[in-house]
Amino acid sequence: MPLSAQDQLKSDVANAAIDHIQARLDHDSIVGVGTGSTVNFFIDALAKKKGHFKAAVSSSEGSSERLREHGIPVLNLNEVGELEFYIDGADETNHHLQLIKGGGAALTREKIIAAVAREFICIADESKKVDILGDFPLPVEVIPMARSYVARKLAGMGGSPVYREGVVTDNGNHILDVYNFMISNPIETEHQINNITGVVTNGLFAIRPANVLLLGTSNGVNIQTA
Repeated sequence: MPLSAQDQLKSDVANAAIDHIQARLDHDSIVGVGTGSTVNFFIDALAKKKGHFKAAVSSSEGSSERLREHGIPVLNLNEVGELEFYIDGADETNHHLQLIKGGGAALTREKIIAAVAREFICIADESKKVDILGDFPLPVEVIPMARSYVARKLAGMGGSPVYREGVVTDNGNHILDVYNFMISNPIETEHQINNITGVVTNGLFAIRPANVLLLGTSNGVNIQTA
């Protein structure tokens, strides 16, 4: 079955990510892999190179399962020192390659792996590029007993937090999605939300933005750097 136009863009950026890293792959390489529909295309493309690297580290149980189905070994991050690169998608990106992530509820593990990687490569289609972050609701992972308290604090910051019912993260926590919350200073906002007691982390990747953005467009894949 032919891919939809958007899925074709996702496939294009996934293959562009393979092109971006393949010269640096060797038998000791460990590839950091994120979560989401675009990353699924990357995992499928990465499987064709599985004899060229050692293993992967993944940000979610879903991605780990998909990697293993392709015969790619998956390591615990605690078994790894430093990652050369981490490939993941985004729900939004601005011109500074600051991101909103967490639509798939894997934001905490994604943020941890991004912190370990020397190069964070974001793969996205052109619909994710915005001038100001915030059209996509900002996910905030919270300790369950703190959910109402954190929601009140987020409302005090001007947002409209909504509990993502029925979702438990891989870490056993809850997600609040903050709507109506345009973010003009992502670094400051990321710090401010993370300082609320009971917050594990939030889906702003501004303190540690992407290093490279591979953006799928109707005219091909654009490569942008921070």
